[in-house]
Amino acid sequence: MTRHELPAEIGAFARYFRGMTALLDPDGGWYAVFRQRDPEGLRACLDGAEVPPWDVVESLLHDLAASHENRPVDRETARAGRLHAASAAAHDRLPGGSDALSERLRLMQHEQATAASRADEVMRRLRLVGEGSPEADQLEYDLAWVRDDYARATARCAELHERLAAVTGPPNAQATHSPQSAHGTQGAPAPRSSSPTHAAPAGPEYGSPQARPTAADGWYRAEEPTVDDQSVFGRPDGGRPTPPDEWFRPEPGRTEAGGRDGRRDSAGWGGPDGRRGADDAGNTGSNPAVGPEDSQEMAQVPGQRRKQRKQRGARFAFTEGTDPASPTLVPPSATAPPRGARFGGSSGSERTRTDGPDSGLTREQAEARRAALDTVAVLVRLRAAGRSGEAHVALCEAAARPAEQLPFLAAELHRAELGADWASVLWEASSLPPDRLAAAASALAMAGRDADCGVLLRQAVSRPAEDIGDAALALGEAGRAQEVQALLGAFVRARSPEDAARIAAADPSRLVPWLLEAARGISTGHERDLARALRSAGRGGA
Repeated sequence: MTRHELPAEIGAFARYFRGMTALLDPDGGWYAVFRQRDPEGLRACLDGAEVPPWDVVESLLHDLAASHENRPVDRETARAGRLHAASAAAHDRLPGGSDALSERLRLMQHEQATAASRADEVMRRLRLVGEGSPEADQLEYDLAWVRDDYARATARCAELHERLAAVTGPPNAQATHSPQSAHGTQGAPAPRSSSPTHAAPAGPEYGSPQARPTAADGWYRAEEPTVDDQSVFGRPDGGRPTPPDEWFRPEPGRTEAGGRDGRRDSAGWGGPDGRRGADDAGNTGSNPAVGPEDSQEMAQVPGQRRKQRKQRGARFAFTEGTDPASPTLVPPSATAPPRGARFGGSSGSERTRTDGPDSGLTREQAEARRAALDTVAVLVRLRAAGRSGEAHVALCEAAARPAEQLPFLAAELHRAELGADWASVLWEASSLPPDRLAAAASALAMAGRDADCGVLLRQAVSRPAEDIGDAALALGEAGRAQEVQALLGAFVRARSPEDAARIAAADPSRLVPWLLEAARGISTGHERDLARALRSAGRGGA
């Protein structure tokens, strides 16, 4: 499909994307990162041949906010999300769109597994070096970038899943909500961890010949050309559409995406032949964002070896094998920078150990969280490679770790959408020795994970009565009376009164009252049957 045949929604977002990048510093922030890591993919997105991942658009919006007095990005994020969603939906409806999405998802899942493997290796090396040493600082810097790789790959997998479902699902399954409707108001931003729903286009942004987009506090205040054949592809008489003023007018001497050759008007808003953007795939001047010199310069990333051609495109940005410590790849700092693993490297040279997600945690808690992240990285890598047996071994080892690590492991597994693996951890933990079972239950309860604690205790009822008695005593000594009742109550429900009576053998003076209280909480019949079994077993107090 030639450029003249592209759907209007794709042209609208490509024009928006070109105008936004024209306002960015090509040598700073995330824009510099994307230009250096994937110049070909960036050019494709600026030309409308590809749709950039949503996390790329959002990162550039934060660049834009930082370069314009940190103005709020809420409304502009919502507007960009609507344009991006419409463009992606139109792109996916093109012939072969479903197959292309499936292949892209497969490749991105591989990139996710690769990032997890790299994180596993960096964390292993980090544990072997002295804390506070220069090598440790460098490894922490590397780890921040690797975690950014993983976070972006995870977000892109979710976005591709959603787009694929919209293409292959029922006809009415699309367009039920958008970045605007997801939060109830037009001005609310989409969360960083989610991608915009790829809804069908609607509203003035997508081509109403009369309406114009609303500006937000000076952002993109200028009117954009409407989305029709004249504005997107050039005027019928061969003239060029008039560029908007104010926001979409870069500094003098800068090309549309940051070049400095002064050719912005002729190339940025319509070529000499009246068409907008690229003339053909072989014209290196089709988009001034990445000219021949820029392509060569950005391809020469320090430390990068190009033995064979890799998959290209902005969808693969942050997944190349570049040196994360390259000084040109330091993300921007802002008054209120976005947080999370995706922005792990954003604090530059002033980065400290307390600047990351472990800030506010004790040393033991920070170590527990890092151990949980290690485990998740290993599991993602093993699952992606189809090595389910080794993954189960890793889960067994995780269940046997100190109890205080379990809440952190639960949080990280759920964050990585590995809830089934957390269920396996609970199952394995239910077979721990009684004292460690009690410690695990206490740790989960103290962390507010009462549901997980209940599951753990209920799964333990298949164990011998003597083990249950020892675990109940350990919980009692830890002051976990509620967990004692949960454990004994689950046992009384699931086992015979005679089995329950054997629990009291370890310490009748304490366990008999606890057992009777647990049975009473179930029903009077359970209490009566248990009391009879206790008397038959010669347990006092019944």
